[in-house]
Amino acid sequence: MAGQGHREEEPGHGHANPRLAVETWESLFRAQVTIMRRLQSDPVWDGLTLREYDVLFSLTKGPDDGMRLRDLNAYILLSQPSLSRMVDRLATRGLVERTSAPDDARGTLVRLTPAGRDIQRTTGRAHARAIATYVGGALDDDELVTLGRLLERLRAAQPGIADAVPGGATAAPPHDPASDPRGGAPAPD
Repeated sequence: MAGQGHREEEPGHGHANPRLAVETWESLFRAQVTIMRRLQSDPVWDGLTLREYDVLFSLTKGPDDGMRLRDLNAYILLSQPSLSRMVDRLATRGLVERTSAPDDARGTLVRLTPAGRDIQRTTGRAHARAIATYVGGALDDDELVTLGRLLERLRAAQPGIADAVPGGATAAPPHDPASDPRGGAPAPD
């Protein structure tokens, strides 16, 4: 139930007004849903779904020789069987390939093909421009920095919940998508 549950206090932080916390959560959730609907309706996807793009983007974070499905799954909010089927579809389209893991004959790695890397970069740059328009068009730089810090603090304050970034690393700092060789930001789910 909203507003109930265990909360560990951080030093210097008291308990927030429960009603205000719930209203803020609802506002955050509505903003995310609205922006996601806008992004999904953008003509930037070049025949990809948002989830397929997310797989391609996530593969850019791994080693060049590829990622195991279980490691890729840490970045993607899909069940392992669903991710495996999606990888099969992307492989059929020539965007990814499966290879044997050099250190484990039973293991399989998934990696981008040159065509997959090209479509990810092109789509990623367009996606980053759309994010800059929809988010950056509503908030100035100072507001974006403040929002980013608040969201990171909110994410970090969830004890006992696995981090959304594999390896427990913190989220990457904001960057300039135009200079990013990966071609932009991941597609949130």
